[in-house]
Amino acid sequence: MTQNIYDDPAFFDNYSQLGRSKQGLEGAAEWPALRAMLPRMRGLNVVDLGCGYGWFCRWAREAGAAAVLGVDVSEKMLERARSSSNDPAMTYVRADLEHLDLPEASFDLAYSSLAFHYIANLRGLFDTVHRALVPGGRLVFSIEHPIFMAPQQPGWSVDADGRKHWPLDSYQLEGPRVTNWLAEGVVKQHRTIGTLLNHLIGAGFTIAHVDEWGPTDADLAARPELAEERERPMMLLVSATR
Repeated sequence: MTQNIYDDPAFFDNYSQLGRSKQGLEGAAEWPALRAMLPRMRGLNVVDLGCGYGWFCRWAREAGAAAVLGVDVSEKMLERARSSSNDPAMTYVRADLEHLDLPEASFDLAYSSLAFHYIANLRGLFDTVHRALVPGGRLVFSIEHPIFMAPQQPGWSVDADGRKHWPLDSYQLEGPRVTNWLAEGVVKQHRTIGTLLNHLIGAGFTIAHVDEWGPTDADLAARPELAEERERPMMLLVSATR
């Protein structure tokens, strides 16, 4: 079973203080780039994998989606999502994405934000999602960039010429990595970009777009703290078609 760190009280309290937790999609700097990869929502049946507070679920309905299913392993996350809307076209269920059961050919869009790096059997999840999408359906997701997931130490070093370096730790060695992000002992699954994309191809997807996200000049003008994200990619955004 996927580690359910989001139901840990200390982790959940710390997560609740993040900008994206308080501001929703608008608090996520990568959201404009991710939104541009999405199809038109009107009339779509959508599933959000790792839905968290339900921000995307509500956005999809406001944008015209016919029905939205939000899935998360965390009951605390789902409680927050359910308390934020009573829309009968939105359904929230608790499920482990490692052992997800979705009806075949039932969704036009599968979406996920920063959840797949917790999944050990990612190829199995991609197989499940592929079966659950209608022909021509889309999978759009963000994930922690593999370079970001394999740092040797927090932060970067600076050489004698003032150039910044982000040291890596065994990038080619795939498997669980334990970090102390918001709480101690958070387990994430490191895999190379090649493995990630080949899992999609092996599941039958056609890769439509890949974005090693970084802030624009406008992003930096509005949020100078994002300058670090130009030193190494933190997130990978992917769009794939069934």
